[in-house]
Amino acid sequence: MHVRTGLERLLADPDLVPGRRWGMLTNYTATTTDLEFAPAAIRRVTDRLVALLGPEHGVRGAVQAGFSEQTAVDDETGLPIADTYRHVGADLDRLIASHDLDVIVADLQDVGTRFYTYAWSVIDCMRSAARLGIPFVVLDRPNPIGGGAAGPGLVPECASFVGREDIPIRHGMTLGELAREIAARDAASGNPSDVTVIEMRRWRHRMTWADTGLPWVMPSPNMPTPDTARAFPCTGLFEGTNLSEGRGTTRPFELVGAPWLPVTFADELNARELPGVRFRRADFTPTFSKHAGEHCVAVQVHVTDHGAFEPVRTGVSMLHALHERCPDEFAWLQPGRGQPATRFFVDLLWGSEQLRTGLADGASVDDVLVRSPLAAANLTGPLYPA
Repeated sequence: MHVRTGLERLLADPDLVPGRRWGMLTNYTATTTDLEFAPAAIRRVTDRLVALLGPEHGVRGAVQAGFSEQTAVDDETGLPIADTYRHVGADLDRLIASHDLDVIVADLQDVGTRFYTYAWSVIDCMRSAARLGIPFVVLDRPNPIGGGAAGPGLVPECASFVGREDIPIRHGMTLGELAREIAARDAASGNPSDVTVIEMRRWRHRMTWADTGLPWVMPSPNMPTPDTARAFPCTGLFEGTNLSEGRGTTRPFELVGAPWLPVTFADELNARELPGVRFRRADFTPTFSKHAGEHCVAVQVHVTDHGAFEPVRTGVSMLHALHERCPDEFAWLQPGRGQPATRFFVDLLWGSEQLRTGLADGASVDDVLVRSPLAAANLTGPLYPA
């Protein structure tokens, strides 16, 4: 028996959501168990959905990372689309207010990692709804990598669209749990939100994606499989380096490589005996992004034991090995690539400068993890059993 999502519960009872004019923050990842596009399914049971709000990659997911679709009308439902990506504060408020909404509903498939942007689109729209005085409702979906939390927190100086709030890299929450937690923090600071989570039924934090019985719809163009999501808290850190993280291949975020990577690097990583993971040489030639058109010596991350795998520690171990093995070739991407001009992108991904400066100082993997700030304790508990 499959997990019952928040969307399925809404379709069975549209009165779970208040109001007569709904706006929906969503994209193609929001589907029924029969793979019907959520807005189309909702329109079959109620006429209250009047506008779509699009995140990064757009409502249809047709564009790469860092972009969104500018389409004004969805060609299937006929609903107007408001592109919310990179709109914040008063700018986002004006965009949402222009559709005269009296509630915002969010339904997106997240991947459980702080630097994946869908969570922050949800939080930005939740806060905009609060400023506009309208309710915000999350139709909850599974966290595909489960409920374990790992990795450092985030200092205020490194807040960005790849991490708005102080939560661990692998945060262990569903989008509903995350929205509820950030709403509680906002309320404690005097900025309350009217947030409701339409919870799933039969989901447990320990579940793998296969356990859910739900079809996998890739959450973004470079997140093709559940294996990708599992590796992402590890290999996503390589977005801040001069290595390719596998964009432009069929296995992004499972492959990491560069033209100068030693051919023995997979063996060297395996010698570290990291739990729940093995590495294999797997060269590639990316068709776009870093090192496009160049032959890259590479490794593939094979998670052999989901329960034992420590993705954040593994990512730090890989970077530590690179820093030691290839000091002249390895480099961090410099500030200014569409990010704050004074911040290295890896600092935004890690949540502080401690990964970058720690490796530069010769720190061990354990030392890097210890010197990095801990995430703030959650004010709210989980919505689902372990």
